[in-house]
Amino acid sequence: MNLHFPKNFLWGGAIAANQVEGAYNEDGKGLSSADVKPYGIFGDVVDRQAVTMTAMKDRAIDFYHRYPEDVALFAEMGFSCLRTSIAWSRIFPHGDEKQPNEAGLTFYDKLFDEMAKYQITPLITLSHYEMPYHLIEAYGGWGNRKLIDFFEHYARTVFTRYKDKVKYWLTFNEINMSLHEPFTGVGLPGDSNKQAIYQAIHHQLVASAKAVKACHEIIPDSQIGNMLLGGIAYPLTPKPDDVLAAIAENQQWLYFGDVQVRGSYPGYMKRFFKENHIDLQITPEDTDALKYTVDFISFSYYMSCCATADDREKLKGNILDMVPNPYLEASEWGWQIDPKGLRILLNMLYERYQKPLFIVENGLGAKDTLEADGTVNDDYRINYLNDHLVQVAQAIEDGVAVMGYTSWGPIDLISASKAEIVKRYGFIYVDLNPDGSGSLNRIKKKSFSWYKDVIESNGKTLVIKS
Repeated sequence: MNLHFPKNFLWGGAIAANQVEGAYNEDGKGLSSADVKPYGIFGDVVDRQAVTMTAMKDRAIDFYHRYPEDVALFAEMGFSCLRTSIAWSRIFPHGDEKQPNEAGLTFYDKLFDEMAKYQITPLITLSHYEMPYHLIEAYGGWGNRKLIDFFEHYARTVFTRYKDKVKYWLTFNEINMSLHEPFTGVGLPGDSNKQAIYQAIHHQLVASAKAVKACHEIIPDSQIGNMLLGGIAYPLTPKPDDVLAAIAENQQWLYFGDVQVRGSYPGYMKRFFKENHIDLQITPEDTDALKYTVDFISFSYYMSCCATADDREKLKGNILDMVPNPYLEASEWGWQIDPKGLRILLNMLYERYQKPLFIVENGLGAKDTLEADGTVNDDYRINYLNDHLVQVAQAIEDGVAVMGYTSWGPIDLISASKAEIVKRYGFIYVDLNPDGSGSLNRIKKKSFSWYKDVIESNGKTLVIKS
């Protein structure tokens, strides 16, 4: 079988502002929710004003100052698309200002202009695991309805500023992650109850819909999508109870897609709310706003899991706990490797929504070794990505409309979970040590030329294995 990708398929990579930019307090940028957790999602909130400290994310890989070099390397690989995010607190340092910070707007102007030099299409996330920390301190995060207006004002500001430079947008990164990490997702304490979390999520869903409306008004030739953590669950056994458990597990994240694609809450969530004594405050204006639905669905995919009605010991993952699949191998971090799961997920989402899909995160985190001769031989990454991309081609052959693929971390970056550099994803090695030392020099890994060949051939160099 010959692998086929559409001629206009968008190939590239994905990064996030708070994991690559650094410069967390430069040029008028305010503190974000990511900045006050300098040791990652799993770390504690700290008072940055009272404590003198440095952390890996403070400088990260210094993309803020080195972006021309990095964009040139992406262009050398042949990227037609780069997904990144705007740091909300660069534009509105506190989040509730009327006027934006010009220095922040100017930085992204320069970044998008640099990408345009190489004909790299920007895919821009409005909020990627961060928000202005002032909105949490002063308003209580997304639990406060006022944040809907603040986010809409931010979205309209950047849409207006970049309307001629950015045509592809995403609202919230992995929006369903709020169920597992409320502070990172919606600015609520980790021990918040379900009522508080789902109410905050509702406000975020309304804000997302209003951003969709604004994007269509301000940039008529744009496309704006949602972004899900694609956490597909299989039944552990054919037992009907396990099948029902898998359905329930999948509904917990698919409902975010259902609301953003179909424009209303599905019946199964209304039952869930009733049975869990969750009473959402939904105004008539909210109901009307949710009708503004996304143009496409984007998602991350790293692994699958199993679901069962039986009590079993769960496998501790990065952020999620899950029931392991006995038929799959796992990475160094215990993430189960399931390339065919990506094909299954693509088919499932397309059958459900009948809208174009975009794989905006997928990759293998590993402990890469820089050899004495300056090489990084990451064949394990090549094998992982090859096998997943083969399954993307299979899904396209199945009839699924796939817009593009941006691998997670095309250049080594600081991890979201623990704010460390040990776990690397990139095609480009960054000379940065766990203690923060290092030259930050960029070094091409073996996978760099491999991905370049894949893009140049539009997938024809991928290898189908038996």
